[in-house]
Amino acid sequence: MLNHRFFFLWTLLAVLSASCGSSSQDHPASTKAVAYRNPVVRASMPDPTVIRAHDGYFYVYATEDTRNVPIMKSKDLAEWTYAGRAFTEEGRPSFVTGGGIWAPDINFIDGQYVLYYAMSVWGGEMTCGIGVAVSPAPAGPFADQGKLFTSDEIGVRNSIDPCYVETDDGKFLVWGSFHGIYAAPLSEDGLSLAPGAVEDKVRLAGTAFEAPCLEKHGDFYYLFASVGSCCAGINSTYRTVVGRSSSIWGPYVDKEGVSMVDNGYTVLIGPNEAFVGNGHNAGIVRDDAGQDWILYHGIDTGHPDGGRYLLLDPVQWDVEGWPYIEGGSPSTAARPLPVFTAR
Repeated sequence: MLNHRFFFLWTLLAVLSASCGSSSQDHPASTKAVAYRNPVVRASMPDPTVIRAHDGYFYVYATEDTRNVPIMKSKDLAEWTYAGRAFTEEGRPSFVTGGGIWAPDINFIDGQYVLYYAMSVWGGEMTCGIGVAVSPAPAGPFADQGKLFTSDEIGVRNSIDPCYVETDDGKFLVWGSFHGIYAAPLSEDGLSLAPGAVEDKVRLAGTAFEAPCLEKHGDFYYLFASVGSCCAGINSTYRTVVGRSSSIWGPYVDKEGVSMVDNGYTVLIGPNEAFVGNGHNAGIVRDDAGQDWILYHGIDTGHPDGGRYLLLDPVQWDVEGWPYIEGGSPSTAARPLPVFTAR
């Protein structure tokens, strides 16, 4: 992971490498970028989560060196600039003492920005857990609200990788890492577990998965997740996979009808010669032209020591309503930018 001292330099390099043109604020409109090329951030930005804030910018949050959560912002999902860090050193969650901050999940709930995060150390499957912080602004700083639960309290080993879900039935947290994907009800403000949540938790998927991301599209709920090894450099086998259900509570099945509880899945993003270890996606973002997009991390095979870079690709939907990425792996050629006209 990058340390704090070098993150600014890496961010500058990311901006220069991600853009195929310059901002219209600096040059005539005719030179404005119309395309992008992966990676959109050539710096380590694992486990991305994204939100479009009220100021019109997209903000992406990621795992960095586990001391904090770096934040970048963009108007178009492709050209990113550094925006800050989620926590001040003094405001770093006390819950994570002895561990690291992993896998953030950003949301806007009841008038404030709510950041769920995982606390973990390698091998600490029963002591890790999930906490929550809030801020009036997307770039923070976030005020920690403490832990939601630890693995031993909720009864699920390796309780990391949170994903917030809100439906007409209430607010829920989905989470899990290779010991089952679970969902449990949250309080009305989303800042704590609901009474009885330990007993009311529901298993959505089996032990093959981590990094859940639950999305509604059409008549189905889609459970995106990752399988394989995330962090073995050029040998990483991470892939983004998906299953779907007509009910938020499942059963989620793959294209062949195999339940995700039984570790069935359909691969969405696999490896290619340019990028491996492609996973832990953010939620689906729809642009103003109606095109869906997905952000996720991957390892550049030409620079395997650079960390997990931020990648972007359009999501298509087949005639049966299943999502797919053109070619089944990260794009490497220049692609048209997402369309965002409203500012």
